[in-house]
Amino acid sequence: MSLLRQCAAGLALVLASCTTVPTTQTGEDTRPAQAVQPFVIAANPLAAEAGMAVLERGGSAADAALAVQAMLSLVEPQSSGMGGGAFLNYYDAASGSVTIYDGRETAPAQASRTMFLNNAGQPLGFGEAVISGRATGVPGAVAALAMLHREHGSLPWNGLFDDAIATAEQGFVITPRLGSFLAREFPQLAQPDAAAYFARPDGTRMQAGDTLRNPDYADFLRRLSANGTDALYRGSTAAEIVQRTRAAPLGGAMTMADLANYRPLRREPVCAPWRVYSVCAPPPPSSGAAMLELLSLLERTDIAERGPADPQAWYLFAEASRLMYADRDAYFGDGDFVDVPVAGLLDPAYLDARAALIGPRAAASVTAGRPAGAPLAMADLTQEPAGTSHFIVRDRAGNVLSITTTVESIFGSGRMVDGFFLNNQMTDFAFNPLQANGAEAPNAVAPGKRPRSSMTPLILLDREGRFAGAIGSAGGNSILAYVGKTLVAAVDWGLPMQEALAQPNLVARGDRPQGEVSAFDPQILAGLRQRGIDLQPGQGEDSGVHGVLIREGGRVDGGYDPRREGVVLVGER
Repeated sequence: MSLLRQCAAGLALVLASCTTVPTTQTGEDTRPAQAVQPFVIAANPLAAEAGMAVLERGGSAADAALAVQAMLSLVEPQSSGMGGGAFLNYYDAASGSVTIYDGRETAPAQASRTMFLNNAGQPLGFGEAVISGRATGVPGAVAALAMLHREHGSLPWNGLFDDAIATAEQGFVITPRLGSFLAREFPQLAQPDAAAYFARPDGTRMQAGDTLRNPDYADFLRRLSANGTDALYRGSTAAEIVQRTRAAPLGGAMTMADLANYRPLRREPVCAPWRVYSVCAPPPPSSGAAMLELLSLLERTDIAERGPADPQAWYLFAEASRLMYADRDAYFGDGDFVDVPVAGLLDPAYLDARAALIGPRAAASVTAGRPAGAPLAMADLTQEPAGTSHFIVRDRAGNVLSITTTVESIFGSGRMVDGFFLNNQMTDFAFNPLQANGAEAPNAVAPGKRPRSSMTPLILLDREGRFAGAIGSAGGNSILAYVGKTLVAAVDWGLPMQEALAQPNLVARGDRPQGEVSAFDPQILAGLRQRGIDLQPGQGEDSGVHGVLIREGGRVDGGYDPRREGVVLVGER
């Protein structure tokens, strides 16, 4: 029996032996006996329709993902795009294997650990940093999707961008969600590129209901279709990316060599048993292991015997979240540069000890634990805004992709090249590289390093190692809470996925829990206050969770976050 199936079936086994699975497995063939229903779940109907059109032409999940991402870059530019990065979690139905494709942005080779400090040695203001040339990392989403396509694609590359090209040329109607961002005064929208892109002929800014055309993006996609990734990482587009990131204010250090040398990484997932599943997540620099820690902590409580109407259930979720976030914030960074104690965080004895800290009332404060292999715990010096998107694709062969993709802040840095926004992912690093004691922060900037991310696209497997579900979210630091709440609601409380997604969000990170206060029953809020949690409005209103569970009989129970404009499209077998 493969290690992955041992993790899925042997829930009583020592967790440390199941923290990773190989990307290539041997053993019995797990291919579906017959074709399964394909589906696409995405944050915008046009993007989902582009992906489904590819699947209906006989395309694979890898093929459809390129069509979805190309369309999202056009119709949801505030969240993700060709100038950003992504984590891809891929389930291969033929082998039963799970593979992570790491398309996280990297710091340029000339990046400095002090690049976000001012002349006085103090951290730059966040608003100043996000629109600077220094904010942009070398984009990785396109390269990662190209690697996935080379290994798992079935249709030619040059036929996967047609819908996005046509929509860019003909124009699309600005949706209420995009219009709501255009109606606000984000610093990115004041930048020359963004201001010109969203300007009407009379100079006023576009709004919901207007038609937006992007011929520059259509031209870029034609070159991408014809020339592959060289259209982005070499040539005129690469030169323009360098020029735009080096421009004032606070020009960056990116070079043509940085772009040409970018490489996505194929990684083994981190997997852990939870309930009847094995849950597989990306390793650092993703926070996937922290997501698994949260689920494991909750499994040590009686939250599953409760329900959404019980304030004790929400209290348990809040306190487990605080413990998880304290650990994540203290230890996570790029695992190729710093030691992240993944095995220690998921060790059963450590989880038992952390779960025992959940008392009858909320702790006055929560600090990081000291799992095996952990360095001295650090104070978190990272800020992470909430501009991101998540989508899920399954093809008829049963292959599944769960992908979280981002340009970081709303509209990235506000700088554009060839019709798409550049990311401001470098601001996911700690601005101050040093702790008060002089030690370097685990998420400090370094050349070639990938910043810490809260993106956690998950794949769930059943006890036989077969695909059982997928989930992920937008939302910056809150992603872990959004995904955790939804899994508890859909699995522990047995709610349909769409109803689980609609449950109020509660984000307990640090000593000031926040959430969708107006969406909670007053009795829940009162019960939380009695337990020492005075929920405040704030984080929680802008989740973007998309999830699916395969229920009894193979039924597809998929859902989209009602706070956004998503859709679930399910095809015929």
